[in-house]
Amino acid sequence: MAEEESNIGLGCALERFQEAKEVTDLIQDLPKSCRDPIDLEMAKERYMKLLDYYQEQPHLLDSHLTAMLELLMDHVLNNKDTNKPLVHATSSFAAHLIKVRGYKVVVRQLPHEVKHVEPVLQLLEEQDPKSPDDWETRYFLLLWMSILVMIPFHMSRFDSNSDGDSKKKTVMERVLGLIKSYLAVSDKCQDAAAFLSAKFITRPEIVSKFLPEYLDWALQCIGKSGGDDRTNEIVKTGSLKSLAAILKHGKRDDLIEYAPVILQVLESNKLNEAFNVHIRKLTMKVVQRLGLTFLKAKVAKWRYNRGSRSLKLNLDNKPEAKIENGTDMNEEEEDYDVPDEIEDVIEQLLTGLKNQETIIRWSAAKGIGRVTSRLPQELADDVVGSLLQLFSLRESDSAWHGGCLALAELARRGLLMPQR
Repeated sequence: MAEEESNIGLGCALERFQEAKEVTDLIQDLPKSCRDPIDLEMAKERYMKLLDYYQEQPHLLDSHLTAMLELLMDHVLNNKDTNKPLVHATSSFAAHLIKVRGYKVVVRQLPHEVKHVEPVLQLLEEQDPKSPDDWETRYFLLLWMSILVMIPFHMSRFDSNSDGDSKKKTVMERVLGLIKSYLAVSDKCQDAAAFLSAKFITRPEIVSKFLPEYLDWALQCIGKSGGDDRTNEIVKTGSLKSLAAILKHGKRDDLIEYAPVILQVLESNKLNEAFNVHIRKLTMKVVQRLGLTFLKAKVAKWRYNRGSRSLKLNLDNKPEAKIENGTDMNEEEEDYDVPDEIEDVIEQLLTGLKNQETIIRWSAAKGIGRVTSRLPQELADDVVGSLLQLFSLRESDSAWHGGCLALAELARRGLLMPQR
């Protein structure tokens, strides 16, 4: 207890990964530790404690990340058929490493050679998505799959037709089936499946073949009613997570034709009024990304330029420190086509600013900032005008707070003009 108390406050005072040798030894000794449940529990507890020291400075692990992951991968690939307990223990170690360092960094360091695709896919298919045990194994394998599906070869090359079985599923169909099954679970694997769907569905050969079918399936899940409400909520949550990820990672040209349909389904099912807070928050995220899909990725030239950050130049009032505003503004206003759906998007985001939940107001505020940054100045000023109407005595405290969050987001992006 005294040792733990002495480490409080040292989270940002570490200079390097001092326990790298001990952590590496714990990973190497996993095959031996797995023979005794007590030894395994002690090793896991020690491993987690050492890594937890670096939760506030996870970048210190980076220089050792590749070596640790290679050891973990060897345990998984070499024992996937003969020693299942070792595979699960190794995945548990990997999952905690992902928790400390963050999945976006760790995924890039995972081995992603062609030879790994089939073994990882097969191992993932052997898992039970509904089982409450070994979720870390499934979570880790799904994240590993998300980097493997980005291999720059056509996915059809991974199919072996040597047995001549025409009914055998292709690799693309197998991955798609796994995504759909894991989006319907309520644990951390759902997040990994959504991330995998974004990386897989946005591949060029997948977009043309499976994107319409997949979006149709996701929208059917969102509009599903009847049966077990809890199950429906889980499926809707997974579908919304996947849509949000696809809209973030996908190309605008591939998604623009489906965006109006997605927006219409969200509105018709009134997901922004759902009882489940998480569904409302995800709906707000999907709506704002639909808004970004409707608008071309442009940096507004009319943005407020804060000028020089040098206090001396500002005090001396020199020309280079003056705020420049309005240059080339007319050039951008020409031929700027704003779809009609943007009005619905902004209306939903403004409504989200009044929501009782802070996470929804915050998501709506970020959406207002992102969408406004791509609008012409006249329309952007209309958004600010609508936003200021929230500051009324007739509005609730939530509306005032949401309005403040949105104004702060607009100011941060240079979209709040001096006259406002």
